Amino acid sequence: MAIQPQDRGQIIERAVKIREKAYAPYSKYPVGASLLTGSGEIFDGVNVENAVYGMTICAERNAVFQAVAYGHRKFQAIAVASENAGSPCGACRQVLSEFGPDIEIYTVDSKGEVVLETTVRDLLPDAFGPEDLTAV
Repeated sequence: MAIQPQDRGQIIERAVKIREKAYAPYSKYPVGASLLTGSGEIFDGVNVENAVYGMTICAERNAVFQAVAYGHRKFQAIAVASENAGSPCGACRQVLSEFGPDIEIYTVDSKGEVVLETTVRDLLPDAFGPEDLTAV
């Protein structure tokens, strides 16, 4: 299900803008993400790095976790902005897949130009999900 053009434009614009707030002193690779919920609300996230690299969080997961903290469980789309429109990492793909394989993903460069338009399903085929957990 394609989102409305105005929603697409809004999450792309917000992802580019929020990217300025990223904390990326080690990689120098700031990322911003804006997540559109099923109800039309938008939650933003940025990557936050840490000297202990394993404690770093990506912008995509930051946005998802904030939305979940406010009770949202259905997501329509996410825009991810970085210098070169990098694709979400495996961890972010897995977290997004928890909430639906049809979430639209737009990766955009620092100018807001869409480089990739796809879905979670296409980025993470055969994802591990709740249906894979069976009672023993």
